[in-house]
Amino acid sequence: MYKRIFAFLLFIIAAGFCSTQVVSAQIDNKNLVNVDTTHKIVPIRATVMKSANEQLLYFTSTSLLSDDRHLIFLSDRSGYPNICMRDLKTGNERQLSYNTEGFLKSYVYFDGTPYKGFGKASVSVDPAKGLVYYIQGRKIMVVDTAGHQRVLAQYPIGQMTAFTHVSADGSRLCVPTTDARALDGDNLLSGKPTYDIDQRVREEKLSSYLRVYDTKTGKEILSERVPEAWITHVQFSPINKDLILYNNEWPSDCGIRRIWLWDGKTHHRMRDEGDGRNRGDWTCHEMWERDGKAIIYHGEYKNGPAYIGRVLPDGSGRVEIPLPTGWKRYGHFTEGASSLIITDGYYTQPDDKLIPNAPGSGLWICLLKTDWEHKMIHWIPLCRNGSSWHSQDEHPHPIFNHASTSVFFTSDIDGKRAVYQVTVPAFN
Repeated sequence: MYKRIFAFLLFIIAAGFCSTQVVSAQIDNKNLVNVDTTHKIVPIRATVMKSANEQLLYFTSTSLLSDDRHLIFLSDRSGYPNICMRDLKTGNERQLSYNTEGFLKSYVYFDGTPYKGFGKASVSVDPAKGLVYYIQGRKIMVVDTAGHQRVLAQYPIGQMTAFTHVSADGSRLCVPTTDARALDGDNLLSGKPTYDIDQRVREEKLSSYLRVYDTKTGKEILSERVPEAWITHVQFSPINKDLILYNNEWPSDCGIRRIWLWDGKTHHRMRDEGDGRNRGDWTCHEMWERDGKAIIYHGEYKNGPAYIGRVLPDGSGRVEIPLPTGWKRYGHFTEGASSLIITDGYYTQPDDKLIPNAPGSGLWICLLKTDWEHKMIHWIPLCRNGSSWHSQDEHPHPIFNHASTSVFFTSDIDGKRAVYQVTVPAFN
């Protein structure tokens, strides 16, 4: 038994998951970012079917029920993408959806079938009630942990969808849709459109819609048209379901057009020019803090360093912390408890090598303890993620469990995608 454990650890380390060296990154903003390389953690594989591709849901939704014991994930074990659940304690698994129609054409899955198949970008979890929402064709579905499912609603023809979100109290589901012309309508595509989607949306006066459904009755309780916008990410405030954070995807003037907040009456731009901010900056992946007090985001200044930022819902209290020179590897940021943030991007060590076909993508899973008041980050590399970033599905998209004691992420280090888990270390 001990020989097996030792061999497994050697395999993981040889595969590149865990750095066995303590190498300090060169920091030119020592007063802003303090890197702690003393933690060397070996991830545990949380999903075990080696013949299947299995992955977390998109990181704007949790992939865990509120007990932190049951993991909701996507798997192609049936030959098609479907939703599965794993009991992390017993290892018992259950398939919750039974799609046999391939995958739906939507944001980021541009090569899917229009109005047919499983919406890989559509899955959201209500962790307290144990309900999973997803889109099958034009049907908005809900399934419980026993596999009982029903049709909640149906979105209109001529619309295409993106990432959905459930309100914290579970009473509302937001499904963003965009005029289908934005994604070339009913045409079958081999990948991302070759044209500028944002430009088409603006020039042809296309619109997106914030569609909100009552999760009990399925009634569409509002449909807010947002003209000349391509919305792909939506998130209810954790403390006020009348506040919806949303984006403009891949926009021109990204520094000021990416992040928006709708309060039920007014659409508020959440980042503007001034104090070193420029419309030519790149801004991305807006996300609520867990307590709903603020919004975090990240990006890169025009002709400058990368940064992570935080702003209050009323637009005040903005803080942006520039990252060290050279830290520009693409990634995502998700917040846990007590100002903890997890990321799969930016950090790099001097001996890090580029990822084939994804040279600008992140190599590490890192834990951040952020002091926004003093603009300081305690940055802790935990392990290499080992993923290829070959497609959207291979993005690690790390998330905390609800207790913020573990981090889960997706990697195809073994050739097939799987979900891995690392323990959050204790630190000062």
